[in-house]
Amino acid sequence: MKKMTSSRRHHLKSLILQIAMNWIEQEKKETETAKQAYMAEHCSPPDMSGDQAALMELCKKLHAAIDKIDDERYDAEAKVQKADKEIEDLKIKVVDLIGVKKPALKKVRMSADTMLQALLGSKHKVTMDLRANLKQVKKEVKEEPTEAVGDWRKNIEDKADRKKMFEAS
Repeated sequence: MKKMTSSRRHHLKSLILQIAMNWIEQEKKETETAKQAYMAEHCSPPDMSGDQAALMELCKKLHAAIDKIDDERYDAEAKVQKADKEIEDLKIKVVDLIGVKKPALKKVRMSADTMLQALLGSKHKVTMDLRANLKQVKKEVKEEPTEAVGDWRKNIEDKADRKKMFEAS
């Protein structure tokens, strides 16, 4: 199957758009005529004959009818909003009861450098050489004075002399 040239594709696209525009205009005309037919059938034109008092009475009736319809519309909207809120609450309860299933995690072998590059993007150059960041610690060998330790027998003899001092007193 041959590929279509861009000019041919553009031409066909413009034809489809023109046909769609014609359909939309025709649909608008049909809805307008249906609206006018409904209004002529259900709403007779107001009787404008009569004196000013009759016209004022007609206006009062129309205002009362409009107020009643507005109240009904407001009540219907309130019911719909309440129902929508209940639906949302029930959806949340369903999700809570079922629980969100977590997908099984796949084991990925990735170094720290490639992980950072994937998170931050290729523009950022960050290296994660953790050993380079560690401090070098040198062990210091403590030299204990050997004189303090001395001979262990001598320490025992000194303690024995103290014990005798306490016993004598």
